[in-house]
Amino acid sequence: MKMEKPQTPLVLDIAGLTSHYGRIQALHGIDLQVRQGQLVALVGANGAGKTTLLRAISGVQPISAGSIAFAGQDVSRMSADKRVRSGICQVPEGRQVFGPMTVEDNLRLGAFTRPAQDVAGDMERMYGLFPILKEKRLLLAGTLSGGQQQMLAMARALMGRPQLLLLDEPSMGLAPLLIAEIFRIVAELRDQGITIFLVEQNAHAALSIADVGYVIETGAITLSGPGPELLHNEQVQSAYLGM
Repeated sequence: MKMEKPQTPLVLDIAGLTSHYGRIQALHGIDLQVRQGQLVALVGANGAGKTTLLRAISGVQPISAGSIAFAGQDVSRMSADKRVRSGICQVPEGRQVFGPMTVEDNLRLGAFTRPAQDVAGDMERMYGLFPILKEKRLLLAGTLSGGQQQMLAMARALMGRPQLLLLDEPSMGLAPLLIAEIFRIVAELRDQGITIFLVEQNAHAALSIADVGYVIETGAITLSGPGPELLHNEQVQSAYLGM
């Protein structure tokens, strides 16, 4: 008899989440879970509510109903700053690195919640994950290519040693070869035990590496399941994979 693999603890537990922009309802009763060590992907078209959900998790988008629990604690009314300090860190859409600062200074900013003596070792760990950043560590971040800026934004977030890493559209604006490299790194981070919630329009790239996938349409979850299974779902293939 095959023994089932025990489930890891819940890191993120969203229940009945609703959010509005003024009178317009953007999220409709979202239920979603992320377990420790998982890579969970949320896919959907532009305007489906992906970024709104991330903003709600981060604490910058007010919620109208429902709850967000992080590591067993209800953080639904917690400020964005406190959520960062508790271990939630987001890499925003469009990268948003500090262009006039060096690569190294950008990385140091990511560790602002942590003791200074711990930073040097983590800096070397980031250079191991992203060798190109070590090569360019003294250059201004604004001089990096789009793919390199995405790597810097991810490394900056990891400098805070988050319990939950939120990635918002990491493939946006990148060439196919760079997209493949970014997703290889995301999968490697998961394999190192980092818990990741990935929001992505590129359904094939995201679901190919995801442990669990969710599909969002007009602010509501319409499908969920193991990432590889969703890749072969006819509805997903028709709507997002052009098949």
